[in-house]
Amino acid sequence: MQTSDSARESWPALMEQAQAGNQLAYTRLLKALVPVIRSQVRKQISDEALVEDVIQDVLLTVHRVRHTYNSAYPFLPWLLAIISARAIDALRRRGRHQQWEVNDEALPEAASAPIAPRQESQEELAGYLRQLPARQRDIVEHVHLREMSLTEAAAHNNLSVSAVKSLLHRALTNLRRFGANHDRS
Repeated sequence: MQTSDSARESWPALMEQAQAGNQLAYTRLLKALVPVIRSQVRKQISDEALVEDVIQDVLLTVHRVRHTYNSAYPFLPWLLAIISARAIDALRRRGRHQQWEVNDEALPEAASAPIAPRQESQEELAGYLRQLPARQRDIVEHVHLREMSLTEAAAHNNLSVSAVKSLLHRALTNLRRFGANHDRS
């Protein structure tokens, strides 16, 4: 961090004054923190627009939770915990909202044509499912074909959610093995 040790040493006192209502001390503190926040966020995030969003989020969080700071403890770890949490939150949000689909206009005509389900592939799937033990087959049918949640499938089959997960894992492993064996023949 580019901040001098003496400047960092003043942060707890500035925060104490801010907690007591001193607006000037609070403004000085926030201005001193921005370069440190920016430096720390850039270590976790490379997208500059997202970095700026996280900086603002950190400043808002500092404002919202400033009453939780205890001057008997070091200020920097308190601040770094907030920075880390806000950066992780931003990365999670970006991951959830990131578009993974490709615009149809960008694809060649053949690639964007709808794919009609082949009768052979449906029969092949049915054949693979018939090879599974009955309980595994039932779970695959409920979860993947009927789109039941794990909880619904568990209730329908009088099983725990853990048991459904285990059966589903074994079934999918078996299906992969059946498909690999079929590909070799």
